[in-house]
Amino acid sequence: MYGSCPECDAEIEVPEEIEKGEIVTCPDCGIELEVVGLDPVEFELAPGDEDDEEWEG
Repeated sequence: MYGSCPECDAEIEVPEEIEKGEIVTCPDCGIELEVVGLDPVEFELAPGDEDDEEWEG
């Protein structure tokens, strides 16, 4: 099964037994993604990863 990274559009292969809520890492850009759909496979940015690069604390 394959899904597309919402950050860089890379194709990500996931195992057949993956479940919603699991976290995967994009092999191209390295961002952590949460599985939010299974048919088709869909990803969203994992909680806590959004805006990390913009943090200037």
